[in-house]
Amino acid sequence: MSLFKKEEQTNRPADLAIDMAAKMKTTSKKEKDVSLKTDNITTILGKGSEFEGKLQFEGTLHIEGVFSGEIHSDSVLVVGEGARVSAEIDIGTIVINGEVRGNIRAKTGVEIHKPGRLLGNIQSPVLTIDQGVIFEGNCKMDNVGSKSVPPAFGPHEKQVKQAGKEDKEVK
Repeated sequence: MSLFKKEEQTNRPADLAIDMAAKMKTTSKKEKDVSLKTDNITTILGKGSEFEGKLQFEGTLHIEGVFSGEIHSDSVLVVGEGARVSAEIDIGTIVINGEVRGNIRAKTGVEIHKPGRLLGNIQSPVLTIDQGVIFEGNCKMDNVGSKSVPPAFGPHEKQVKQAGKEDKEVK
């Protein structure tokens, strides 16, 4: 007595073509139903690729290769662990896991995760740096999206400086 039912094998080319056509029809229908969300990665500059120039994009860009030039977007840029980016960057949000050389101006935030390296200046309202990261540069944390830049010494700072001078004079 056999526990397994012996299936009839079909090795005819016509049968194989019908099976493949049915599978392709099912796959293409599924692909049409899939929609890309802007919070998912929409563009990848893959490992081993090199690109030089001016880059503008929407959605999320993930760089794993080498890029040099300029990057402008209000979206998200992810620099992968093996990536090397040498650019002036004006971005919504940037997440650095690789190496970035150049100045970053972020409207939303900057995240640098180990083993990330940043050699350049940052201007962003939010900055997150993990332990073990290398950051060589200056950081200015303000609202980059605002048009008006507050004066370096407002009325409050002048009062504090004057109070400091008075304390020195009394001693």
